[in-house]
Amino acid sequence: MNPDMSKQEKRKKLLPVLVLLVLTLLLPVFLNEYPLMLCCTIFYYIIAVSGLDILFGYSGQISLGHAAFYAIGAYGSALLHNHLHLPIFVTMIIAACIATGVGALLAVPASKLVFHFLSLSTIAFGEIVYQLLVHSPGNITGDFKGINSTQMAFCGQPFSYRNYFFFALLMVIIFLLAKFFLVNSKTGRAFTAIRENSHAANGMGINVRRYKVMAFATSAFYMAFAGAMYMHLVGYVHPDTFQKKQSVLFLTMLLFGGTGTMFGPIIGVISVELLIESLRSLQEFQGFVYGILLLIVIVALPGGLYGGLRDIYAYCKRKLGKGDSGSEVSKNAENG
Repeated sequence: MNPDMSKQEKRKKLLPVLVLLVLTLLLPVFLNEYPLMLCCTIFYYIIAVSGLDILFGYSGQISLGHAAFYAIGAYGSALLHNHLHLPIFVTMIIAACIATGVGALLAVPASKLVFHFLSLSTIAFGEIVYQLLVHSPGNITGDFKGINSTQMAFCGQPFSYRNYFFFALLMVIIFLLAKFFLVNSKTGRAFTAIRENSHAANGMGINVRRYKVMAFATSAFYMAFAGAMYMHLVGYVHPDTFQKKQSVLFLTMLLFGGTGTMFGPIIGVISVELLIESLRSLQEFQGFVYGILLLIVIVALPGGLYGGLRDIYAYCKRKLGKGDSGSEVSKNAENG
């Protein structure tokens, strides 16, 4: 009986995901170029924020400098393609692997830090990468002018936004599946134990430093790959894209959607990105909007939008359950 119930529960959980996937696949039929470009932006942001969730939501390490890995992915893929003429998808993976190595090196000393000391170290790293981009020779990163690169193409034909939509959606599915299997594995359980109490995790035999480095490196891979996707969607990057406000945006999306969940980053990215688009004419107030969103999460929605929706669903389910049980009792009393 229990195996059948577990299968039924799995099917119930899988059905909304499949419906959402089918509806997403139908979007290009109804959307023109600008909404499709917005969807592509949402897709690579989902990958980036999901990577940050592995670091912050599951292993409890806060970072305010992850825009640096986003920059490494974007610039690394562009430079590899421009100078070595490697296929774009190959350069995206190589750039993400480079960012993974850099993230692991940063995590070795940072794994000993906690709370604001860790966040300050990541802010410093982000600022270092930004200064390197701005002050490096112009023939390498283009200094203040930024650099151009080729947009994604297939058989010599550049991707339209519709083509890129399907490519980005495929990448989202792959990265989310990888995250699902990671957080539900022995490694993911170690991440969660470290988040809850690193001293207790160490006492249970978990190599805290090793798993913190793994979380940081995995998060850097996700973030850098998203940066490479951004580069080869727009074909141009500028150092100002990778300032601290970009790291704040990633963290805002994660907190607003909900940490330590599969759907939290998705909900957070879609909600915040659509809000930003609606306030595009008030661009100078975006920092103010981020602050309000963070206050809302801290005060009213500590579990993010996903946590709030889950609580509402559980409350309604309890109320309906009580109503059903009450009606059954009254029917039995009448029959009796």
